Amino acid sequence: MRWKRFVPAEDDAFNAMVAAFKTATGTEMNVFSESFEDVQPKASVAANTGSGLDMAWGLHTLPQLFPTKVLKMNDVADYLGKKYGGWTDAAARTCKQGNDWLGIPVATIGGYMTYRKSATDKAGFKDFPKDFPGFLEMCKALKANNTPAGFALGHASGDANGWLHWVLWGHGAYTVDKDDKVSINSPETVKALEYCKALSDSFIPGVASWNDSSNNKAFLAGELYCTSNGISIYVAAKDDPSKKTCRRHLSRAVAGRPDRQADRTCSFVSRSWHSTSPNIRTRRRRLPPSCWRRRITTSGCRVRGDISPHTLNAYDNSPVWTADPKNAVFAQASKRALPASGIGTPGEKAATAIADFIVVDMFANYCTGAKDAKTAVAEAERQLKRIYR
Repeated sequence: MRWKRFVPAEDDAFNAMVAAFKTATGTEMNVFSESFEDVQPKASVAANTGSGLDMAWGLHTLPQLFPTKVLKMNDVADYLGKKYGGWTDAAARTCKQGNDWLGIPVATIGGYMTYRKSATDKAGFKDFPKDFPGFLEMCKALKANNTPAGFALGHASGDANGWLHWVLWGHGAYTVDKDDKVSINSPETVKALEYCKALSDSFIPGVASWNDSSNNKAFLAGELYCTSNGISIYVAAKDDPSKKTCRRHLSRAVAGRPDRQADRTCSFVSRSWHSTSPNIRTRRRRLPPSCWRRRITTSGCRVRGDISPHTLNAYDNSPVWTADPKNAVFAQASKRALPASGIGTPGEKAATAIADFIVVDMFANYCTGAKDAKTAVAEAERQLKRIYR
């Protein structure tokens, strides 16, 4: 099981790899595609019942939700790490429990700022802002010109979790501290909420109900002028002759934060393959590098992943990063990333907090006026303490 593709070329490349695996090993494989929101519950059911799908391509820290139900992938992870220059830190931390690999890191979400340069230039921002105050002013100016920004505030597993953790971490706030003690109830969290509320006032209407495909559709439809996304918007525009103008004006940026350490939070966590079935134990095979290279070049900026950059260091110098200047920002995405736990320990508890959208709901409740800051933070704290008890 995997998520539904955002770019047709990636789907074609993926299916070609499945066919190559079948030819090389004689293994029959059926691929089921689900929406981001359905991957986690369906993978959890399969893992806990021991029936259904054998492998899942999951978001964030999915295998950490059921660590005793997945097969340890140490042999594959160690082989790949030694052969391809080692794993990035965030990828390894996300997919490991102690010394055991619960899954194989596939990609890191390169959730960077996607914007129409013609619109930001007109708004008076020739260079993309490098701090939070500047970013807020730019979004206000975009709204004033009727060329609004928009970021998901709904249960968008990838988009909402990614950019809202960026805002939280960028203000020096975390769900838990380095000792895994719940620390969400802090002045820094309130500052993050207040900033996000001011920012959301400049957004295109409807973001509170957005899923992971909503910003893609709005941007390509000419309704949205700045958002946070992987490379899928650009590749979709690149592949569609009718989107020539959109493609020409589309640009990328690593957005800053006050302490100038934006690169640590503009990417989020790794995605991984993990196995929930003993059928896989006798079916572990490795595709030749040529298959991976073919997938990289045919699906755009997709190094060992879907719409996201690589997690193995050997791919740092892949030609894909220089073949198109708009790919370059993604080259170091996995090295900039933090795991979903932030400064805390990746594991079942952190994975549960992500799966339950605790951070997303805290921001959404305040930004939509459903709760005041004190209540929104207190509710998030109560949920986190129940998880981390």
